Amino acid sequence: MSADADTPTIALLAARRSTPAVACAEPGPSPEQLERILTIGARVPDHGKLAPWRFVVIEGEARARLDARLAEALKASDPEVSPGRLAQQAAMFSQSALVIGVVSRAAPHVKIPEWEQVLSAGAVCLNLVVAANALGFGAQWLTGWAAYAPEALAILGVGPQEKVAGFIHIGTPTQTLPDRPRPDLAEVVTRWGA
Repeated sequence: MSADADTPTIALLAARRSTPAVACAEPGPSPEQLERILTIGARVPDHGKLAPWRFVVIEGEARARLDARLAEALKASDPEVSPGRLAQQAAMFSQSALVIGVVSRAAPHVKIPEWEQVLSAGAVCLNLVVAANALGFGAQWLTGWAAYAPEALAILGVGPQEKVAGFIHIGTPTQTLPDRPRPDLAEVVTRWGA
């Protein structure tokens, strides 16, 4: 194979784009596909083999129950919240077939910088998106209010020393959006030379 030929992996990475969560419909991954996605998600650089992240799978009826609890918490934290914003939160996790929360457990360590642990959680998020895409699903990596608000984190079971790296929405794509502009390499690449 020539160095210029695209392998299936290179073609997948070159074409990867986010599918809006609202366009990640049922059916979602089967239990076997979900296990595969999670296994690939966990296969990331992880200095010291700490697994400084964990998964929270939100599927089935649990999505609507979580949405209801988060909407209640949002209303309690901000009684002046707009009806539109409240409705958006009340459908956040139900809008896609499946959501995987990636929780960063980065913590001080005698040898492994905390920053490297955080980066590992980010790599997990991207691996989940790519794995879902490789299996034919749409996916989008989101955060939002539920990733940062203490009351939402408590509902999600995120501990005080943990952070949400992202919510990966996955499902069967109902639309294909045009690709967005990508960075011009001339603006983001430098070459070091002494």
